[in-house]
Amino acid sequence: MAQMLAPAAVLIAWSLVMLVWMAATRLPAMKRAGGGLGKAKPGGRGQDLEGVLDDRINWKAHNYAHLMEQPTLFYAVSVILALLGPTAGTIAAAWIYVGLRIVHSIWQATVNLVPVRFLLFLLSTAALVYLAVRALALTLFADPGVYA
Repeated sequence: MAQMLAPAAVLIAWSLVMLVWMAATRLPAMKRAGGGLGKAKPGGRGQDLEGVLDDRINWKAHNYAHLMEQPTLFYAVSVILALLGPTAGTIAAAWIYVGLRIVHSIWQATVNLVPVRFLLFLLSTAALVYLAVRALALTLFADPGVYA
């Protein structure tokens, strides 16, 4: 079970790394731009910084937002598979998903050429689809007598 949950734990930790990276670049940039948290307008959002801060600064925030989107499906499928019995294939697919998401993050936060970023996204999505199909198969076609 732990082997299936380890990739999810790593992706959570990576998301926190991206949060720190975003804050470490964005907060000084906001201060240089004459703003800062003390001068933020009430109700302001991160999207309000588009066009105000350099795009390279905002790329970290874009990626952090992406890590709060599709990976939520990965966390759910990881728990389902961990509870119902992971296989070597599902564990490998989970690590592939996490590895590709980390590479995607680094690429988006630094280089951000969309064709490569999109390929990384597609490959990680393929791993997620595999995991989702396995979770569906294990839940929809489970023998109810096994759990009695």
